[in-house]
Amino acid sequence: MTGRRRPRSTFRTTLRAPSRLSALAVCAALAAGCGVIPGTSDDSGSGDITVMTWAPEDTNATNKPGMPAMAQAYARWINSNGGLNGRKLKVLTCNDHNDRVAAAKCARRAADEDVVAVVGSYSQFGDDFLGPLASAGIPYIGGYGVTNDEFTNPMSYPVNGGSPALLAGLGKELAAVCGPVALIRPDTIAGDQLPQLLDSGLKAGGHAQSLDQLAAEDATEYGTQTKLALTRTTDTEDESEDEKEGCVVPALGDRTNTFMDSFRRDREDYPDVRTATVLGSVDQTVINANGGKSGPYEDSYITGWYPVANDARWDDMKKVISEEAFDDNRIDPQDAGAQTTWIAYTVLKAVVESLDGEVSSTTVRRALDDGLQVTTGGLTPTLRWRFEDLLSVVGFPRLVNAQVTLQVVRDGRLVAARKGFINTTKLLESAADG
Repeated sequence: MTGRRRPRSTFRTTLRAPSRLSALAVCAALAAGCGVIPGTSDDSGSGDITVMTWAPEDTNATNKPGMPAMAQAYARWINSNGGLNGRKLKVLTCNDHNDRVAAAKCARRAADEDVVAVVGSYSQFGDDFLGPLASAGIPYIGGYGVTNDEFTNPMSYPVNGGSPALLAGLGKELAAVCGPVALIRPDTIAGDQLPQLLDSGLKAGGHAQSLDQLAAEDATEYGTQTKLALTRTTDTEDESEDEKEGCVVPALGDRTNTFMDSFRRDREDYPDVRTATVLGSVDQTVINANGGKSGPYEDSYITGWYPVANDARWDDMKKVISEEAFDDNRIDPQDAGAQTTWIAYTVLKAVVESLDGEVSSTTVRRALDDGLQVTTGGLTPTLRWRFEDLLSVVGFPRLVNAQVTLQVVRDGRLVAARKGFINTTKLLESAADG
């Protein structure tokens, strides 16, 4: 792979999905023609509330089995405690196989099953699943934030700033401590947006843009990429940066661990460099697997959407996992995917509790659009999706939460590098303008 960037458009300002009004008009027309409102849980105010959670599993690339597993554990817990407003929560799951055709099939199944929402899910193929959801009027609550489409489609209700906020925030922090910065990212459409986002933060800190390296998302080793990254980040020809160590930033999802296996073997032949990445590519289990305190992640900066996993604000989620999924090794409370699913279901619970009567895709969407405020116990800022609450970042019109946390690996443990959240809104605006 080379570092040459390809001229793909990343920040789209034209929505591919129907506008909010046109989507609702289509839904209304369908309801009138068929006599049924898609996504109606029960007209009488009783019965199951059916939702869906999807994620890739058992693939050669990024896998997120903890997200559907967390959704099922949440349903068992909520149902054992009286349900949602007295109604049983039914969670359907779907494997998108990291495949656009499978992702679209999951969305069509959601429409066929009349789910009231798709909640806490992961897929790289927003173009393929959001269209069918919009046509059926089904809201997409709390996606992982891996695609731009989740921040443009009016049916999407993101709970975090996705990959854009993580990379922009990380770039801002690295600008002050790094010499040359090499970004190793997937050779995919989703990966194409990452350099511009990291560079927005670097530029804000007065740093040169990153060295963009493409890598196969499903490679079994990355020796070629590690050697190239080490060579480029230890080149001190730029006198403005020769007093600072270079920084290597792998952002390869599940394959970040594979990259670091190669990196750990190769780095001994080069001057010291620092590593940094984003949560979702690295968590405590990955740090442990790479040697902990003696591994390559020691002193690494890592940006996340939420507080560190040992923060007391996660105690409720951990209790649910302990009670309902104690022996389910798919769920790791340190996994950003499982955490996102927990927060997304927190949103769903707040929505259902706010409704008086019918729970349907229409009433859920209306509650969100009309300004329902959702608190998450401090895991995120208060969330609200009214038009006036959107952050109006060009290219990300659905963004409501651009805040991230800064974490660092000290003595082999991932800990908070500073208190509170970092707002990346202005960085994202800069990325969109660039």
